[in-house]
Amino acid sequence: MMRWLLPFLALMLTACGDNGIGKRDPQTIIRLTEADSRGLDPQIVSDLASIRIAADLFEGLTRFNASGIAEAGLAEKWAVSADGLRWTFQLRPALQFSDGSPIAASVFPRAFDRIIDEKSGSPHSALFGIIEKIAAPDDRTVVVSLKNPFPQLPALLAHPAMAALPFHRIDTKGPEWTADRPLVSSGAYRLTEWRLNQRLTLESNPQWHDGRPRTARIFWQPMDNLNSAMRLVLAGGADTAGEYTPGRHHWLRQHHPDLVRNSPYLGTYYFAFNTRQPPFDDARVRRALSMAIDRDWMARKMVDAGNQPAWGLLPPGLDGGTPYRPTWAEAAPAARLQQARALLAEAGYGPERPLRFEIRFNSSIEHRRAAVAMATMWRQLGVDARLLNSEASLHFDSLKRADFEFARSGWIADLPAPENFLAVHRSDAGAQNYSGYANPQYDAALDAALAEADPPRRSALMRKAEAILLADMPILPLYFYASRALVRPDIRGWQDNPGNIHPSRTLWRTP
Repeated sequence: MMRWLLPFLALMLTACGDNGIGKRDPQTIIRLTEADSRGLDPQIVSDLASIRIAADLFEGLTRFNASGIAEAGLAEKWAVSADGLRWTFQLRPALQFSDGSPIAASVFPRAFDRIIDEKSGSPHSALFGIIEKIAAPDDRTVVVSLKNPFPQLPALLAHPAMAALPFHRIDTKGPEWTADRPLVSSGAYRLTEWRLNQRLTLESNPQWHDGRPRTARIFWQPMDNLNSAMRLVLAGGADTAGEYTPGRHHWLRQHHPDLVRNSPYLGTYYFAFNTRQPPFDDARVRRALSMAIDRDWMARKMVDAGNQPAWGLLPPGLDGGTPYRPTWAEAAPAARLQQARALLAEAGYGPERPLRFEIRFNSSIEHRRAAVAMATMWRQLGVDARLLNSEASLHFDSLKRADFEFARSGWIADLPAPENFLAVHRSDAGAQNYSGYANPQYDAALDAALAEADPPRRSALMRKAEAILLADMPILPLYFYASRALVRPDIRGWQDNPGNIHPSRTLWRTP
């Protein structure tokens, strides 16, 4: 390399490290997100980038800690009735919004009513459907009444959609309340600036009940190109990146092991069978195709970014239960193929009448690889599986209209609860039940689990319902998701957790 070029590159890296926002200081952390925020109203936005930012700005009765576990937030304590249907929260004394206005218990019934009001346009009404009513008998007491027992209620109430919102500003300005600068907030930070597609600036909330967070200033910077985000973190121009491409996993592990954070995530990658019509209205066909899949190879070789193979729907780390694994999974590959051929023959498929269908998937290298791998594995059974690729909106529209045979799907948890994964496969789940699966036995098993208040017994019943689902095989699980992040080594407080939750208030920089 020419000598004159070295100082030039050093200058460029320094400029990249400053990122155009002035000299870095110990009280500033730059966080990269895959997309710009779609809005600041936590009851209206639903994309991951917006929710993460909203969680920095707004706090509810509970909040998530660095381990991704729900803890006391604006409420200092709570009590639960014996039947698990009534939760009583006591607020901390003298709570204030960032503008000094008092936070009273009455904001929480208003927040719930706004979520379930169709006029509000909130996409979160189904998420909070377990709640019957929220009441505020006095300024410091909030009573949450449930339709069924729900031990994970503290995690649900930590969602920023149920945070304390500044209704004194909403009532005055309507939808324009999010244009306030600084934005009136109830969490550790308040938003002081938003440069569209460049960055959001969060400064510490002077009225926050926990005092000043360990880092006074957070920059959230959108960057949809994951390789560009990776290079910026490597150059020191940003401190955290919430994702990197799976293809760079081993390179990063080898060259920058101190930056890589990779851990199990509460999400399951699977494909859905359309059980409403042939050939997949026959459970034998679905089971045969599932038996022929080498999940270990797909998770550990094809994806190879910390993912674990999945035979069930509920990911490890969800509720302490053991991931589902059918007895046939222990058999040798040749034995599984023999069982699969026998099942297809029983269903009427073989050399004289080969099984043919389309694998539908949305545009992605990851999804195409999965589809090609399965089609290749099924050739050993004489199956002719053709590929059908479409962009994401068309793909999921086709799933909702049941216009597919076998299609890419999956689920990432809205909250750490088994029912969040299982409920979408109920017979009454509507369009989100892509497979059209309908088994009264499964519905009854899930109802029994939902009615159980004791957490260990509830977990066991949830696993029983999952076993019924997987025996019928309306979906074909392939692997569990893994979170992938980059964190500069001088950033402290980042704790890997299944929910991939990392509040900014829990992070700080060391010298």
